[in-house]
Amino acid sequence: MTREAAKTELARLALILADANAAYHKLDAPELSDADFDKLKRRNAALEQQFPDLKRRDSASDQVGAAPASGFGKITHSVSMLSLANAFDDADVTEFDSSIRKYLGMGADVPLTYTAEPKIDGLSLSLRYEDGVLVQAATRGDGSVGENVTANAFTIEDIPKTLENAPNLLEVRGEVYMSHADFEALNMRQEARGGKTFANPRNAAAGSLRQLDAQITKSRPLRFFAYAWGSLSSPLAETQSGAIERLAALGFATNELTKLCQSPQEMVDHYAKIQTARSALGYDIDGVVYKLNDLALQERLGFRSTTPRWAIAHKFPAELAWTTLEGIDIQVGRTGALSPVARLKPVTVGGVVVSNATLHNEDYIAGLDSKGGEIRGGKDVRVGDFVQVYRAGDVIPKVADVDLTRRPDSAQPFEFPQTCPECQSDAPREPGDAVRRCSGGLICPAQAVEKMKHFVSRAAFDIDGLGAKQVEQFYLDGWIAEPADIFTLQTRYGTGMLQLKNREGWGEKSASALFQAIDDKRNIPLARLLFGLGIRHVGEAASAMVALHYGTWDALDQAMEEARDLEGPTWEDLVGIDGMGAVMAGSLVGAFAQEAEHASIKRLVAELDVQPAIRADTNGSPVAGKTVVFTGTLEKMTRAEAKARAERLGAKVSGSVSAKTDILVAGPGAGSKAKKAAELGIETLDEDGWLSLIDGA
Repeated sequence: MTREAAKTELARLALILADANAAYHKLDAPELSDADFDKLKRRNAALEQQFPDLKRRDSASDQVGAAPASGFGKITHSVSMLSLANAFDDADVTEFDSSIRKYLGMGADVPLTYTAEPKIDGLSLSLRYEDGVLVQAATRGDGSVGENVTANAFTIEDIPKTLENAPNLLEVRGEVYMSHADFEALNMRQEARGGKTFANPRNAAAGSLRQLDAQITKSRPLRFFAYAWGSLSSPLAETQSGAIERLAALGFATNELTKLCQSPQEMVDHYAKIQTARSALGYDIDGVVYKLNDLALQERLGFRSTTPRWAIAHKFPAELAWTTLEGIDIQVGRTGALSPVARLKPVTVGGVVVSNATLHNEDYIAGLDSKGGEIRGGKDVRVGDFVQVYRAGDVIPKVADVDLTRRPDSAQPFEFPQTCPECQSDAPREPGDAVRRCSGGLICPAQAVEKMKHFVSRAAFDIDGLGAKQVEQFYLDGWIAEPADIFTLQTRYGTGMLQLKNREGWGEKSASALFQAIDDKRNIPLARLLFGLGIRHVGEAASAMVALHYGTWDALDQAMEEARDLEGPTWEDLVGIDGMGAVMAGSLVGAFAQEAEHASIKRLVAELDVQPAIRADTNGSPVAGKTVVFTGTLEKMTRAEAKARAERLGAKVSGSVSAKTDILVAGPGAGSKAKKAAELGIETLDEDGWLSLIDGA
């Protein structure tokens, strides 16, 4: 990545992560999953490591939480409440141990012990006791300044109001949370009275603690686990484990799953044990926290800017939960694919209440992979099964496993339909294909609707005011049956404006705006038109690639006609486009070869002014109009960079050598392509020769 690109990306990440921090810590309404947030934060850190001088003042690497909300008084923490560095695999845990030993100058033979405890998914809270009396409670806030929630903390039963035999000054830190059972009961009460329901227990706990009215907090079933401390007038113990035992003796709830570990392997083993028991804990956790047990060594290790060196959070790689599969529905997509969807008893997974999950295809349901091998130990999926639901950064949850010990006696193997549930057309499964596809084409309402939803999507025609919901309604009302109908909607209905403005949710102004938005999209770039057609395998990037290669709609349409037999010079030219394979090319040609679909496309194009693909100004370029092939290993740039630069200079980049190739750029390891170029007498350059040729262009 170039410095300029890195600078732009760091600015983008700073904005996204700052908004995500505020949504999570300040508004109690997360916009990103934990997995997505961690992924973006790791990318930010990697770029800062690669370009240290580009690190921003508002870098997420230096942020802890978010600024306190304006409705609360503010409390400055005498000892900062920092976040933890993250581990995502076993190797990170070993590296954590190694980094501590390296910092302290200790060899691998020196014994070190660590505590391992569940990482509670709640809201961090600091409790200040003076002479054994609770005098102050504050949220973490931005790590330096938190919100004064003292009155609310007094309403939580797990929090002692007075302590005996405690240090004169003791700041206890822990996590406020809500159990699954209490969360479900709270949402039922909220729904019964018409109030706001919560997405998950963490949001419920955070929202309940951060109420301006302490009586509302008192009515909510909040719990508290203690696991750390801040300011102290005297030490609690000499070790982390001893200090936790002391907190328990003082009357605080501490986690019974906390264990003392003698090695990284023991830490990882305990992590696995907690992960297995997770679904039965009755409260949400999102990982395991390891801390060096010796407090004197913790003192020596100290802190980085936002995290301690002596502790790390081993995050679960994905959110998992167990629930009942209540049904299997078959959905038909825009390409005719029959996709099975698991209908689940709702369960919270990764901060989201999940009621549906993908089952991929009929092989997956049967416990087989695409090659006929066993998955899940060959266990099939049946209605009534107790299943494990998996959700990491994925938008769509998946059914990952089945507990056969809880399978009902009445559960029967699922029979996958061989006809389309929407139009009853045959749904054959072609050799080598993982899915069945409806053969109904345009007569299948599911395909027609889904194709039009795709057609109006943001990366395609993006018609303001005409989204998936409106398309579906217009289709059901018989107003539109194919994309061309959108552009003839007003002319086909002489009173279209009157009919639309009288519909529920529409008025004269919104109807007029829609028809104007439709007219505005008659002028459309070739790449957007091609993507909007929803041709299988032809995505946004491929559409841009094809548009740039052919330039105009007429040239593309003619080429598809000439290539319909999947052979000859035009076909070879198509599959020779760099990044274009035979499968994608066949799908593209096939769409134009089907008479009904091609006729539908022509009706659409007749309503449009299709703009040619915009090519860069290549005046003076020594490779403008030439076809270039890159092969072998490039040492001074990546293949992607080389391709992008050649295209900016007006060259066509192909993935294969043919008689139409003008230049072959061959790096070390060039094989058959170099040999073929020599046989055809094609100009061959090494990387330096190529760079010399385009130097200054």
